[in-house]
Amino acid sequence: MKAVAETMGVASLPALEPVSPGVMVHRDVMVAMRDGVRLAADIYRPANDGRVLEDALPVIVERTAYGKDERSRSEIELGMTRPMTRAEVASHFVGHGYIVIYQDCRGRHGSEGAFTKYLAEGPDGYDTLAWIVEQPWSNGKIGTMGLSYAAHTQMALACLNPPGLAAMVMDSGGFSNAFTCGIRQGGAFELKQATWAYNNARESTAAKHDPNLLRALEAEDVKSWFNAMPWSEGRSPVRWVPEYEDYLLEQWRHGTFDDYWKQPGIYAAESYDTFPNVPVALLSSWYDAYVKTTFENYEGLARDRDRPMALIMGPNLHGNRNATFAGDVEFGAAAPLGGNVSESWLEFRRRWFDRWMKNADNDVDKEPRARLFVMGGGSGRKTPQGRLDHGGRWIAAPDWPVPTAEETVLHLHEDGRLSTEAPARTAAPFVYDFDPKHPVPTIGGALTSGQPVFEGGGFDQREQARFFGCDNTNLPLSARLDVLSFETEPFAEDIAVVGPVIVELFASTDGPDTDFTAKLIDVYPPSEDYPTGFAMILTDGIFRCRYRDGFDAPKPCVPGEVMSITIEPFATANLFKKGHRLRLDISSSNFPKFDVNPNTGAPEGRGRAKRVARNMVYCDQERASRIRLRTLSAAALQDISRVSD
Repeated sequence: MKAVAETMGVASLPALEPVSPGVMVHRDVMVAMRDGVRLAADIYRPANDGRVLEDALPVIVERTAYGKDERSRSEIELGMTRPMTRAEVASHFVGHGYIVIYQDCRGRHGSEGAFTKYLAEGPDGYDTLAWIVEQPWSNGKIGTMGLSYAAHTQMALACLNPPGLAAMVMDSGGFSNAFTCGIRQGGAFELKQATWAYNNARESTAAKHDPNLLRALEAEDVKSWFNAMPWSEGRSPVRWVPEYEDYLLEQWRHGTFDDYWKQPGIYAAESYDTFPNVPVALLSSWYDAYVKTTFENYEGLARDRDRPMALIMGPNLHGNRNATFAGDVEFGAAAPLGGNVSESWLEFRRRWFDRWMKNADNDVDKEPRARLFVMGGGSGRKTPQGRLDHGGRWIAAPDWPVPTAEETVLHLHEDGRLSTEAPARTAAPFVYDFDPKHPVPTIGGALTSGQPVFEGGGFDQREQARFFGCDNTNLPLSARLDVLSFETEPFAEDIAVVGPVIVELFASTDGPDTDFTAKLIDVYPPSEDYPTGFAMILTDGIFRCRYRDGFDAPKPCVPGEVMSITIEPFATANLFKKGHRLRLDISSSNFPKFDVNPNTGAPEGRGRAKRVARNMVYCDQERASRIRLRTLSAAALQDISRVSD
């Protein structure tokens, strides 16, 4: 690897352009990778009276697929009506003694090469850092930052141990294992990858150079295409840009966990023990698509107990860290990161980099290791904006999972109860028919990149025309015959669920394959504003039964065989108020969040034919299906809350 850095040498940079009195920029610096492909970068440097300062300084890098010249929607602070420009963000850090570099990923915007989502980011990131440390304006210390794809690029390069890496701020991304979170989940395919491919194909090099191709893409009705799945070569709305269709179909169809899924860029799990010994801040939110990735990265990197780490989990959607709501649920003024966890998102990052790249004595290392927003505790009324006032507050903890949380096991009962009581010895199983032509519609949850087909957040689990796939019956999803709902009795006192969620089912099917899904819900009692209550989704998950012996060993189901399967919805943190119920919904589809199992055993992503599966869930004493949670009493939660006051 060292030879790569040496061959790159010291760059002859383009002329400087003024950004502000104290900042100048080299635009479109073309940095050569090991294969000769050149990636475009903008380099922001401090200046004085129109002259760039020649001091060697620490460098902050963001590698993005979304355009180094484009505003990042996440760069919006409290009180702002639109995100800051890249130049404005860079100027903040440059004004505090840094050089800032934004770089376009391979095959995107100003960079050369073909785009293959995720897989080039490890080597390209390594080569970029190796180039930076050779430049006279770099002091050899490099920090990385970025949201989503720009978090994936960070984790990818870090797994290769590049020179110069000194600190990281990974926001809502950085694949621990893309097979279990981000591309696939529980064996199923995450269809946000399909909407992402379509939306971003419109920004591809091919589309920018061919107006007719762009018009063709924009003329596609992607919602209608979701009713024509699975897609295939030349039979998708992405067919106009073959390189995007190719990688999408490859991910969709590659259903066995093998070496393909262990490539740099999509699998950090095997690199935790060799990961650079640098401080890492991890951020996400309960309605983000990367909750599992964030916690797996935290737990994996925390094996090195000397590594400085920060973990922050808000209540928001993907990257919306300063919003007060998600979907139809309002969390209040305490929800934003800005003004609660830190003065601002800009200042959080600056202080992190100052501490670990400049050795500043700013007490960052004395702050709580984990800061978590616990949803719930609000009035339950409808706000003037028409949202449920769910409320919530930040807590601090020394680690994750929260050490003081206790495991609670709730069993499924044949009368629909969910309780700590052991099930009856001879309880009858639940039987339902799962028709893949009529899947259970997705109504919110932990989602991103789904527009214009679906969106994430907290929503009442009730069919409405605004949600894709709903029949507009206005009936709750629990009214469907293919949805099994289990509820606790109304809680006699407040109780918080804070931690991982694990659903253990005994189940069977009459076909060669099927799925089982699980959804955790906070059920509000009827009220003046919500006469039938409000069933608020907290988290959900899925499991494809062909993988019951391991994701690396798929095999057909045996009709009637009772299988022991585990569904792992994302972790959550929610206060169930007195009078509320906890509900667990079990079914076999959650579309369009996940692809629909055709129940035929067809290879992944190729099942055009479909069959109805007769599925069974058992709840007798010997086959006791259950959900495992970690809970805190109101008093225990209050004790933790005092730490962050």
